[in-house]
Amino acid sequence: MSDESSNKQQEQPFISHLLELRTRILHSMFCILCIFLVLTFFAGDIYSLVAKPLLMRLGPDNGMIATQVASTFIVPVKLVFYLAIFIAMPYLLYQAWAFIAPGLYKNERKLALPLLVISVILFYAGILFAFFVIFPIVFRFFTSVAPEGVRVMTDISNYLDFIMKMFLAFGLAFQVPVITIMLTYTGMVTVKTLRHYRPYIIVGAFTIGMLLTPPDVLSQLLLALPMWFLFELGLWLSNFATVREKHESSG
Repeated sequence: MSDESSNKQQEQPFISHLLELRTRILHSMFCILCIFLVLTFFAGDIYSLVAKPLLMRLGPDNGMIATQVASTFIVPVKLVFYLAIFIAMPYLLYQAWAFIAPGLYKNERKLALPLLVISVILFYAGILFAFFVIFPIVFRFFTSVAPEGVRVMTDISNYLDFIMKMFLAFGLAFQVPVITIMLTYTGMVTVKTLRHYRPYIIVGAFTIGMLLTPPDVLSQLLLALPMWFLFELGLWLSNFATVREKHESSG
């Protein structure tokens, strides 16, 4: 009888966690749905705004095309759905944080929350950097290398896929400081080790820049240099946190 009661006591917290998880997922989905429904009314205008960096390079004689019958409706709505997730990201991360925070130690919560906020800010910064800096250069290059007599007319669905991949790539690339801090905080590597391998990390940043951007030096530098700077920033913050922790422990 005692074994059955203990099993029931163990099952109750597990079920309560599942119920809480379901509630937070439903809240997150409802938030995305509300934003999506509002933005749907402006789907066409939003797509035109996002397509502006390319449309400005195509010129008045060229434009974008829709190769499928329903693309003119589906593609803008699809973009709005992605945008709704991006806008709701702080709320989604808050729901995730509220779910896992009770299971963390005090010192882990002290570090995790600032890193979470910084991660969101850097992700948005990467998207804005891609849109306002990288896209004009990328589209200028692609339109300039078109063979004579070839009219550049990009399909709206292909364009959406391209920019979403670029947004995701730059958003993740801008997470370098957070990754650096987490690696040093968990003890997987030390600040001294990262400094020792700095030349290899810089080469890696330029390699990533080469793979994610068009084959021109300027575009590669525009991704590689920010990644290098963000790595140095993460290294400095990691060293600062390590020195402070040692000072507090000795004090």
